[in-house]
Order: sequence, then C-alpha cells, then structure tokens
Amino acid sequence: MNKKISNNKTKNKNLAVDFQKQSWSAELMPHFAEAATSLKDLGSPLLMAKLDAESEEIVIWVRKKTGVPVIRISTETEAEEFLKKHQMFVIGLFQKFEFLEANSIEVAKALYPDIKPTNLFLGIVKSKPERYTAYGELAIWKSEGTYETENILQFLDYNKFPLVTKLSELNSVRVYSSPIKLQVYVFAKADDFKTLLEPLQDVARKFITKIMFIYMDIMDENLAKPFLTLFGLEESKKHFGQFFFLGTAFDNKGCSKFLLKSNPNPSNIKEFCSGLLHGSISTYFKSQLIPDNKNASVLAVEGKTFDDLVLNSPKNVLLEVYTPWCINCETTSKQVDKLAKHFKGLDNLVLAKVDASANEHPKLQVDDYPSLFLYKVGDKDSPIKLSTKSGSKELAAFINKHTRTKDQVAKDEL
Repeated sequence: MNKKISNNKTKNKNLAVDFQKQSWSAELMPHFAEAATSLKDLGSPLLMAKLDAESEEIVIWVRKKTGVPVIRISTETEAEEFLKKHQMFVIGLFQKFEFLEANSIEVAKALYPDIKPTNLFLGIVKSKPERYTAYGELAIWKSEGTYETENILQFLDYNKFPLVTKLSELNSVRVYSSPIKLQVYVFAKADDFKTLLEPLQDVARKFITKIMFIYMDIMDENLAKPFLTLFGLEESKKHFGQFFFLGTAFDNKGCSKFLLKSNPNPSNIKEFCSGLLHGSISTYFKSQLIPDNKNASVLAVEGKTFDDLVLNSPKNVLLEVYTPWCINCETTSKQVDKLAKHFKGLDNLVLAKVDASANEHPKLQVDDYPSLFLYKVGDKDSPIKLSTKSGSKELAAFINKHTRTKDQVAKDEL
C-alpha cells in the first residue's frame, strides 16, 4: 500500500481506496473529488483515496457503510438544502424518531408537498415525471397497510426505478435483480427515443409494480448487442434508419422472450404489455432466414421451418444440433455428411442440421452440443438421442435398425 495512504489509515477509522486503472482517472476524478467534499461537509470520518462510481452514488454508499443510513431533518431550511442535493429518497414522518425522517408535518411537506396529516407516513420521492409515491397508495400494499420491514422493503424494491429506466453499466446489476420479473426492453437511437419517451411513460404508469420498462441505446455495443443476439436480431440494427424502435420483453421467472412486431404506437405497446401480463401473447423463438435447400444432401433447418422439415415431415429425420462455437461439432458434422452420402436415395430418411445458437423451437430443448436425434415416423414427439461418440458404422447400423421397413433391405455397411 502507498506509504502516504498507509499513514492516513492509522489516523482515520475508515478509509476508502480505489484501485482503478490509471487511464480511467481523468474521467473519475471529478466525481471522486465532489464526493470527498460532500462527505467532509457532512462530517464523515471517512478518508477517501479513490473510488469508482458517480459522486452521488459514492456518498450514498459510504454513508450506508460507515454510519446510520438515515438523515434526520428538523427544519424547513434543512429540508430545502437537502432537496438541492438529492433527487431520489425515501421520507418517513413519525411521532417518534424510528426510521430519510422528518419529525414535523411542515418539514415533511417541504419534501413531499402532498403529504396528509397522519400518525405514520412513508413515501418515496424520485425524479420527474412520477415524483411522489406514498406507501399504501398502490393496491398491492393497501390491504395490509402495516409498517413491517418486509412490506417496506417490498414497497421500495418495486418503486425505486423511474417509469422508464435507461440501462447503463452502473445500474445494470440493480435492473437485472429487480423483483419485477416482467420487463419490457426498448431499443432505439437516443435521438429517436425522445419522441417515444413521453407516450411510453404514460403506458408505464398503467403497469406500475407489474412491468418494468427499460430503454437501451441501440448504438451501445456493450449493452445492446448481447440482447439483440439473444433475440437473433443483430441484423435489425442496420434498419434503424427506417425503423427506430424495437420492443422486446422477458419473463425472467420463466426465461421466456416476447417481441412486439406491430407499429410501436401507444395503443399497440399497451396491448403488448397487457398480453404479457396476462400470458396471452405468443413466446418469441428466434430463427434465421430460410435457406435454399434445393440441392443440399443435409437440409438446413431454421426455427421457422422446424415444424415442416422435421415434425411434419412424412419421412424419418436424423437431425444434427450444433453451434458455431462448439469444439466437437465439426467432427459430428463430417460424420453426418458421410452418412448423407451413404443413405443417398433412401426414400424414407432425411438428414438435417440446425444451428441452435441462431434458431429456437419449443420442441427443441438441447443442453449439450453436438447432439444427434432420430425423429421416427409416427413418433416425432419422442425423438431418439444418438451418441455422438459413436463411429459412422455404429450410427449407420442404428439408423438401419430403426428406419428399415419389412420389405426394405438394409444399406450396406460403410
């Protein structure tokens, strides 16, 4: 440890140190210095050396870690000064100091103008447009109305985000861990999103505590690309000059995906969200563009063609399931190509392959790659899994056994 920091540590009970790369210092230092000044003004005993976060978040984090995470406000002047520094906070009004806390109705009104005289009050204040939310105001907490720890924590968890949250590297962990499991993601260019923000907020108000609305800048490669890849929509980015909006949704509890395919006007967005909430919209499965299989010895299957080429095919189907990043898939693919040549001309057998990284289907649930399945005529719902460790001869013998008809002679060995 740096000698100067070490000496300061002996003089101060608490020490915060940042070990970030030097190249980040220029961007971080203004926030760091602002946080250090704020903590000093608050009388904090903590000495700051460096830290990685926005200045406001640094102050909040440090206060929680080094002292009582509650600010007691006694005068309207203190309340006004507090409002200058904080955009989001929780306010509590109590007859006795128990729990941010104000101990008089006048002081509380400076922070929460719509507060009603009551023995107990708890509310959350955020940035506009949904500035004030009182505990017990929403139906989910009305029936109980009890000021128990579990209920209060639930109230804060469900209301701490704005109507529409802009995803960033700083808040991504909090967004992903939100208790609201239905999440609607909006992908758009920053300038284009400005025209959609207000109507989207109007829709979001109707689904408070039930659906979380998240905006992602389509030009942010680090954040947007993984989501677009998950939906198989990487190519959509090229069309954002014409179509500025892409709406998707997740049910994090069930790991299901949904896609808004209609024009993103308020009416369609509301209908989409209502369907998401009530489970009446179809799950989205990604699929590549349909290829030309005219002269292919091994048919390429996509999500959209899985029913026609596999499940509804009048023939037996040997299906190879692979991914581009699979180490052993190339070996299996060569075996399938060899089998295709061997069984060429066999009328009741089709050999096919599907890239599982770019294609999905509700009846294709595979956890390991590569995988080989034989879909037999008359029993397509129960495919037989073949060992990918078997050699070509073993595979050919297995296929002969399960596909040969009574009047059909088995194909010669490879």
